[in-house]
Amino acid sequence: MLFVINLRAQDTLIKNVPDTLLVQQDSTLADSLLPADSLMAADTLQNDTIDLKKRSSNAIDARVDYSAKDSIRFDVKTGKVFLYNESDISYEDINLKSAYVEIDFDKSLAYAEGMEDSTGKVFGAPVFSEGDQEYKSKSMKYNYKTKKGYILKVFTEDGDGYLHGEVIKKMDDNTINIRNGSYTTCNLEEHPHFEFRFYKSKVIPGEKIVTGPAYLTIEEVPTPLFIPFGLFPNQTGQQSGIVIPTYGESANRGFYFENGGYYWAVNDYLDLKLVGDIYTRGSWAINPQARYRKRYKYSGNIRLGYGVNKIGNEGSADYKEEKDFEVRWTHSQDPKARPNSRFSANVNIVSRQYNRYNPTSEQDFLSNSFQSSINYETNFNNKYFLNVNAAHQQSTQNKTVSMKLPEISFNVNRFYPFRKKGKVGADKWYENISVNYTMNAVNQIDTYDSLLFKPGFEKDMRNGIKHSVPISSTIKVLKYLNLTNSVNITDRMYFQTIRKNYTNDSTYDNNIRTDTISGFRNAIDFSFNSSVTTKLYGMVAFKKGPIRAIRHVLTPTVGFSYTPDFAAEQWGYYEYYYNDASMDDSTRYSIFEDGVYGGPPADRSGRLNFSLSNNLEIKVPSKKDTVEGLKKIVLVDNFSITASYDLAKDSLNWSEVRMSGRTRLWKGMNLTYSSAWDPYVADSNGNRVNKFEWTENRRLLRLKNTTWNVGMTFNLNSETFGGDDGKQKEKEEPERPPGVPESEFDEYMEGQEDYLDWAIPWSLNLSYNMRFTNTYEIKDGVRTKKEKLVQTLSFNGDVSITPKWKIGFRSGYDFEQGKLSYTSINIYRDLHCWEMRFNWIPMGVRKSWNFTLNVKSSMLQDLKLTKKKDFRDSF
Repeated sequence: MLFVINLRAQDTLIKNVPDTLLVQQDSTLADSLLPADSLMAADTLQNDTIDLKKRSSNAIDARVDYSAKDSIRFDVKTGKVFLYNESDISYEDINLKSAYVEIDFDKSLAYAEGMEDSTGKVFGAPVFSEGDQEYKSKSMKYNYKTKKGYILKVFTEDGDGYLHGEVIKKMDDNTINIRNGSYTTCNLEEHPHFEFRFYKSKVIPGEKIVTGPAYLTIEEVPTPLFIPFGLFPNQTGQQSGIVIPTYGESANRGFYFENGGYYWAVNDYLDLKLVGDIYTRGSWAINPQARYRKRYKYSGNIRLGYGVNKIGNEGSADYKEEKDFEVRWTHSQDPKARPNSRFSANVNIVSRQYNRYNPTSEQDFLSNSFQSSINYETNFNNKYFLNVNAAHQQSTQNKTVSMKLPEISFNVNRFYPFRKKGKVGADKWYENISVNYTMNAVNQIDTYDSLLFKPGFEKDMRNGIKHSVPISSTIKVLKYLNLTNSVNITDRMYFQTIRKNYTNDSTYDNNIRTDTISGFRNAIDFSFNSSVTTKLYGMVAFKKGPIRAIRHVLTPTVGFSYTPDFAAEQWGYYEYYYNDASMDDSTRYSIFEDGVYGGPPADRSGRLNFSLSNNLEIKVPSKKDTVEGLKKIVLVDNFSITASYDLAKDSLNWSEVRMSGRTRLWKGMNLTYSSAWDPYVADSNGNRVNKFEWTENRRLLRLKNTTWNVGMTFNLNSETFGGDDGKQKEKEEPERPPGVPESEFDEYMEGQEDYLDWAIPWSLNLSYNMRFTNTYEIKDGVRTKKEKLVQTLSFNGDVSITPKWKIGFRSGYDFEQGKLSYTSINIYRDLHCWEMRFNWIPMGVRKSWNFTLNVKSSMLQDLKLTKKKDFRDSF
């Protein structure tokens, strides 16, 4: 057995002491500190003083390390050790720290308590720990062999809560018996903000805390909340149990219980939750939920909902009943699980009134369109890529639904069929020819939500397959020109086509009947494109001045594209139907016009395409750049002019001239511009005439429309204007008020919750978008200009008035109606172990307020006070 005694005051070390040391009775040693040289090594002692074969029944089984800052007194006669000031004892997984410790080796007992200083204040109260459990107390006795203890005035953390007790008995099985104690989730050792007080309690670590009759106290004031017994789980991890509902009254639906049910922790990978709502006027809802997760594999959750909402009194004129549902499923796969394949899902299907009566978030209530997707993708040798997808789009505003069941795509990476492996040297022109391949297939239905899954809905499904094979090549011409040639081949495959005929039956639109013809048909089309492009650079440098350089980049492009006339009779893609019974006039149509991928284009086209792109930048002096001392500023990110000339047309060969540009005025503010100009004159109805504007009106182009878009986004916070100084101020200590002595300042600051720190953080997010459109129209020979201005403004933010108070807000402005859009105000108050929330929506269809005062800890999440006015009461 080895004792290590660290005597810092005397700088003496006692070591290598046997388990049992027999020392002759000597009054000089009885009450004094044993010096190191008074002890004899075990191998030099007489046989009649130490018998190594006879082991004392009181001998301990492991090493004991103990130390003290002031002194240690070893009483050999009584077998006790006394440690003074900052005593620290360790034995196996047990540790004890205290101002005073007394160890009785004969009885295997340790006693500890605090000591009083010159002012009578107790310091160094015992702190005992065994494994992960720690106890703070006034005094304690502990038998380190039986592992039983007797503790007075204890404070210990157990699970997510804290236990206080006047008297505690710790048993050898690690259970604890408490008399005159309390349980709380407030971490204050003295005067917790709230607690459940009881006379007797038993604590089973890792399982539960059981008490006799208990009552709630708040700020040490007893409340009428009394329970005949208490059962507080203190297990770690997920635990099954009842979900306590919230209760209240709704003006339209009566008294209610909401979100009550049962939570089932199935295992470490799966849990289930079944909650529901019930109202006294007949409304009800049920919401089963499930979560699953397997580390490094996948995770997801499923949420279903079904509700019957009855508004008003049955039999009255304003009574209505709505049956609604929701299906939500999200699934994600860990990238490490299968590097070459991935499965994901994001399903969000709701009936059109569900989020009106049963929203789970503000975003759900404000949204009127929902999308879903279930996707699987994989690749083969990183060359071939397969994607299988099921998609859904829904609008609760116009009640339309679009579903793709399924949608498949297969892609082949770009490859060069004429390149040889291991080739050295420059490529030949034909070796730059590349080929891609893409296959798309889809089965799609577009209908109304009331007709979906009705008998015969599958007849409205449209499907098709499309193959795309682009073949291209890019080569250098005359060193500075890039010549690109490409051929695009497209094959569309359908399993049904349409035919149109005139009929005398007026029930058809315009007396035109459309018949669907089953049978496989494919439609092949192709086109050829060629273009030449280069870049021209212009730059001017200045040695002095606010502008040091100007750079202008021009990117001219000239191209030619050719598409045959696939409406010709030999292709069989287009048919004609008569417009009336006289059969004098007919209209051309494509038999694939209802196909999901459309059909081949009609009319031959041979276009010469022209475009010119511009980029303008300047360089200005900058102190932040330590290399050149210059900063680049983009004045015009891009400004393009495009036009084309169709060689295949007999008139109106020129297309409209389109101009577009974009730039960033400064950080957070973007500007875009687009316009259309026509080189031809328009007749009295606004139709193009084969006469140039220059010939008739002595101007090159006629302006048709312009569009300006300005977008501004600003994210401001307390550091935006403060910089480093602002950050430094946050760390500064508050100034001592006049009249408060420095020795009392700390005491003065305690409880000063109304102290205002002007460096408290805040944030403000602004978003503004403006779209201004000018459209020129000609009707009855009069040219008019129509202007349309669309503006949106939204803002949100929060500000911490004090370290405990925070106010958040969200709103916007509707310029068309001239009033604020959806607005919400949130107030939060941190009450240490409690928290207060107030949410107010002052206007609109979701006008409501909600006040909640609750305990922060999830252990007592149902200990709360809730008052609210529901927005559904206004319906």
